[in-house]
Order: sequence, then structure tokens, then C-alpha cells
Amino acid sequence: MTDEQPTGTPSRGKIVLLGAAAVATVTAIAVVFVFPAEFGIDPTGLGEASGLTEIANPQAGETLERGLKRKGVLTPSDTALAPEPGQSDHWTYELQPYQEIELKYVLDKDAPIVFSWSADGPLNYDMHAHPFEGGEALTESYAIAKGNQQHGRYVAAFSGIHGWHWQNRGLSTVRLTLVTSGRIVGSKVLDGRTEQDRELSPNPR
Repeated sequence: MTDEQPTGTPSRGKIVLLGAAAVATVTAIAVVFVFPAEFGIDPTGLGEASGLTEIANPQAGETLERGLKRKGVLTPSDTALAPEPGQSDHWTYELQPYQEIELKYVLDKDAPIVFSWSADGPLNYDMHAHPFEGGEALTESYAIAKGNQQHGRYVAAFSGIHGWHWQNRGLSTVRLTLVTSGRIVGSKVLDGRTEQDRELSPNPR
């Protein structure tokens, strides 16, 4: 008998190397192309640069177009504004890597609020709303961007649900703090799985 490898047959070592290379290639494709397009997860930043992250939310452009047609709804500010008369709320949340969270306020038509949120790392956010009558199909977005803060005054264009969706697309935990005041009726939080009513908290917890 002989231990020689038959001519033309790859060695076990070569097979292992070829398999590892294939796995690495598939992983790279998933990270660079599939995750940004399908889930909005973009650890390399190439998905956002190429526009692939927009594929994960194909209606973002449509909702933003509807929202930007509104006049006098969102008035941005470079800094936090003086409190608006009414109820106040202070909310803090830690987003783990690739985690998302939504916080919404129940507002009547023409109800004003002043808001200020900041984070210790960049977050992708969508400030949007939808009316009670018509639901999420009539969602309007007023700001879709990436940053670590947003301040301003907001006036509800209709009675409904108004607030933010934040997503941490980084590899580090990000702490988010939101302070709001005004004619707030109620509040809800959605962690990607369930929506729950929450009590307003006028003081930091």
C-alpha cells in the first residue's frame, strides 16, 4: 500500500482552506450587502454610502415626502428650548448594538411640544407620526437622519401618535435621553416586538 495522494485530488488541508475562504466570502457579502439592504444593519458604513440601507425601509422616501409638505409642524433648534406649558417627560434608554426603539406621544391636533434628545453615540432616527384615522398607512416623517442629538418645537398636524424611531447601527451601547414638555396626552414605547403604554416621568429616573 502507499500513502501518496492520488494525482489531481486536493489535499485535506486545501479543502479546509477552500471551505474557510468560501465561508469568509459569504460572510463578507452578508455584512456589506445583505444586512444593509434587508435589515438596515451597516457595520462597515458601506451600505449607507451606497444607498443600500434605504432598501431596508423602502417607504422612507415616501413618508418623508409627505411630511415635508407640511408647514409649521417641525421647527428645529440648535439647542434645547424653554419648556412648553403642559406636562413634562424625561426618558432614558440604552440601545445595544443593532437594537432599535420607538417612543411615541399621543397628541391632539395642533398640540405643541418642545423636545430635546441627545445620545452618547450616533443613532439613525426617524421622527414621524400617523393619525388615529387611517393608521400607519398615512405615516408622515419630518426628519430622517443620523446624529447624536435633535432639538426643536413640534406642533401636531393631526390627532394621533407622534414620536421617534431610533436604531443603533454601531458596535457599542448608546445611551439616549429625551426631555419633552407640552400638551401631551399619553406615551407609548415599542421595542421592536411589543407596544406598551408608559407613564410620563417629569423627573429623571
